[in-house]
Amino acid sequence: MNRVEPLLISSCTGAPAHKHPLARQSRPASCRGCFDGRKRLWDTSSDVFMALRCAIAVTSSRRFCGLVCFFCCLLTSASAQRAGLNDPNSLRGNSIAYDSDGGAVIVVTVFTESSKVRLDRQSVVRLLNKRTQTAVWETTTDRSEAVFGSVQYGGYEIEVSAVGFLTANSELEVGSSQGPFEINVVLERDPAAVNLNVADDAMPSRARKNTRRAVVALRSGNLKAAQKRLGEAYKLVPTSAELNFLLGYLYFLEKDFEQASTYLDYATSLNPRHLQALALLGRLELERGDFRTASSALEQAVAVDAEYWLLHDLLAEAYLKQQNYEKARDEAQLAIQKGNKQATPAQLVLGQALLNLQRDQEGLLALKTYLEDSPGSPMAPKVRDLIDEIEKRNPARSSDTENKQESTTASEGVDPLLALGEPTLAMKGWQPPGIDDTELSVASRINCPYEKVIDGSGERVKELVDDVARFSAIEELLHQRLNSLGDPTRTETRKFNYVASISETDPGLLLVDEYRAEHLSPAGFPDQIATNGFAVLALVFHPRMRDAFEMKCEGLGDWHGQATWLVRFEQRDDRPNHIHAYKVGGAVYPVGLKGRAWITADNFQIVRIEAELVKPAPQIQLLAEHQIVEYGPIPFQKKNTVLWLPKSAEIYFDFRKHRFYRRHSFNHYMLFSVDTDEKRKEPKASHTENIPAPNT
Repeated sequence: MNRVEPLLISSCTGAPAHKHPLARQSRPASCRGCFDGRKRLWDTSSDVFMALRCAIAVTSSRRFCGLVCFFCCLLTSASAQRAGLNDPNSLRGNSIAYDSDGGAVIVVTVFTESSKVRLDRQSVVRLLNKRTQTAVWETTTDRSEAVFGSVQYGGYEIEVSAVGFLTANSELEVGSSQGPFEINVVLERDPAAVNLNVADDAMPSRARKNTRRAVVALRSGNLKAAQKRLGEAYKLVPTSAELNFLLGYLYFLEKDFEQASTYLDYATSLNPRHLQALALLGRLELERGDFRTASSALEQAVAVDAEYWLLHDLLAEAYLKQQNYEKARDEAQLAIQKGNKQATPAQLVLGQALLNLQRDQEGLLALKTYLEDSPGSPMAPKVRDLIDEIEKRNPARSSDTENKQESTTASEGVDPLLALGEPTLAMKGWQPPGIDDTELSVASRINCPYEKVIDGSGERVKELVDDVARFSAIEELLHQRLNSLGDPTRTETRKFNYVASISETDPGLLLVDEYRAEHLSPAGFPDQIATNGFAVLALVFHPRMRDAFEMKCEGLGDWHGQATWLVRFEQRDDRPNHIHAYKVGGAVYPVGLKGRAWITADNFQIVRIEAELVKPAPQIQLLAEHQIVEYGPIPFQKKNTVLWLPKSAEIYFDFRKHRFYRRHSFNHYMLFSVDTDEKRKEPKASHTENIPAPNT
């Protein structure tokens, strides 16, 4: 086993961690006494890795700096839950209480497909004043009701949206009566929506394990073993789009096109944006000779990913077989443009389309280009015969009809599909799908209030800075080294007393500190990889920080039945990266992140973030990294407040030719402030090393 050097990941790109001007400052007075003094948790002068300390400037110069070790487990928008119905930063009220303030009251109740069954998930209701074109937003309660108070007289449009349903609109004229006006809205299911109940990351562990092993068997050509594994997984999750795709792929390889078509059709109905299923279905129908169905599936695939050259190539052949030569030519040219040398097979389609359009010289050039790029192709003899046939033709053609018939007959002897290799799997079996590989279901025809969402989440992050002096937790660490199947080959666990604090030492200057019960250097972590800095990634949404990222609100999504806005972010190339970096030895390597946040529609709390690398960092042999962090409300009874803090953080990474999985879990939170007299006895930190993974 190769020895891995101690690794520290730092997001402070301005200076190495050990040289940061604040790294050796003594502890703040307000931090003393948080834990049993015998553990000396606050002595940071002798161990820079135990207390990673960095100033984060929030002035106009945007000099942000937060120390992160390997991944940013974000504290996210921790704040007292003081948002209510009349909070201007909230999209909803948590009860049906209202203040009419001289205006009318509107109560909207949302039903599903029947006026007797209330919607089983949270929805978002927009009330638009038709005269002023101003909108007010509310989210429904657990009774599927939304209440608008103090509504002035005039005409209004009511828009109700929920994931998996078609957006419904109705109009209301508010007259002299204060109501309440009771509006019932029935939502119809969206036939194009992805079924939220069949998410593949929600597979039972046994199904995931069988699926991973089936993929390996498929790649190695062991179809019998693959069929057995897929059958076992399918019994547990028959409505998984991924499993249906894999079964379709299996039967395609076995040339059982009827069975393959059945599973692929179902996969694309479960997930209309499943790119691999759409592409394979299109190719399958080409093989079966159903060119109209093939072109329909491939057109849908191109709509999902217009940059993939193979989709354009297959679609070009579907058009060619239907004698739609102009469309075939256009798609073949797109394939060549996007795929370059990889798209050489598209020259066959292009050549034959041009021949059938009576543009022989251009068609011959395309066919000869194919031969030059693929001289050893099994199709080469037929292509040479076709070229000879065209060149021997009498230039004085008797008629356009005869020439067209002659070209069509000649071109039928070359099947471009044979120039393509067998379809292959493009799956990441050991880690979750990438940010851009995952198409989440969003409510139909709803405009995201981008500024409100971004500003609201930014306010929650600012409240974290304003409200939290310090908090502590028990941190449990699970670390695994994985094989190519994603199964653990070695498992280690740790348990720490963990403390983090965010404070503003000077106006506009934030200080992020974190401590563990043991003075750990990177060498003290599993595989000598330190993972620190659990208070940084949420600052992506800080008003002073977010300009370094491209952000896009993708629409109204769903998280466990709660309406959430989906916001995608990505590090900008023209802005400095102060969020995420790896420190290997004495060198710091910033790495850009892109990701997606789930932000509640009612009070803009971040409940989940996924993030990954914008691109690999081959200079340090970092090929992949994927983070998943989830958050929840943590009550502090003595302070009579509730903060949103991380509950778990997972990371998958491919580093130095090894694959790893690490999970951090947090519990037993305590909140401290300058005048606190709260203390608790901390359990002794313990760890268990090198626990062998069970043989399965």
